[in-house]
Amino acid sequence: MRPLSIAKQVTDRGGESLKRYLLEVSRIPMITEDEEVKLAIKIRSGDIEALEKLVTANLRFVISVAKQYQGRGLKLHDLINEGNLGMVKAATKFDETRGFKFISYAVWWVRQGILQAITENSRMVRLPLNKINVINRINEACSQFEQIHQRMPNSEEISELIDVGVEEIKICLKHAFWPISIDGSKNDMQGENALVNRLSAGLLESPETSLIENSLKKDVNDFLGILSIRESYIIRMYFGIGEESPLTMDEIAYNLELTKERVRQIKTTALSRLKKNANNNFLKDYLG
Repeated sequence: MRPLSIAKQVTDRGGESLKRYLLEVSRIPMITEDEEVKLAIKIRSGDIEALEKLVTANLRFVISVAKQYQGRGLKLHDLINEGNLGMVKAATKFDETRGFKFISYAVWWVRQGILQAITENSRMVRLPLNKINVINRINEACSQFEQIHQRMPNSEEISELIDVGVEEIKICLKHAFWPISIDGSKNDMQGENALVNRLSAGLLESPETSLIENSLKKDVNDFLGILSIRESYIIRMYFGIGEESPLTMDEIAYNLELTKERVRQIKTTALSRLKKNANNNFLKDYLG
């Protein structure tokens, strides 16, 4: 059976209740092997107090195991809860006559409880438990390999390390990523720290911007209806209204076969008419 290893990961201590729990568990005294044997005998006879004492004395080991599975879709307190259930199962099934310590037997039950919860609750697409186990072995092998060689191993190297076929490794690696809620954050906080407030839309416009621009286009089109066709054309081309880019005075003059000065006069007259008829302060600001 694989020995218990104490996790070196930094514990996510988010939440006052979790902090208090970790502090209380750290103060629980350990029990001796002789006490484990006596408690196991009492548990088989239905002693609930003995069950509670054996489980409580080993809660710190559940925390140690749970820390190894952080960042895989469940919060630390959920991992601890599932591990505690596994510890209870182990306590009810422990056979002290076989000559090994309780925690050596319980670790398997704790890990299985945590892995089962991860399998059922953390993924959008549920994976079989055996796939989860392979993924965990891959992660452990990759971590050890990287520490030695200062790089990540390829599929062939992972296959040699854990004795699993290359194709199986590739399949598991495709499903080794964990979904992240954009409403959450690295520290499970809300508000300004939520991931949704940190994501950039790149070149995409926000819905509000699109609505404002569409509304502005409609208002401007309706407003330009008071101008003549030539005045409306000059204003639209000069300000680039409905166009990819505005035209210069020279370009407008060329298109209308007018002088640049005549185009400037028409533009000035048109803007003056618009300002006099503008009942909307927003349009006045837009026209300058």
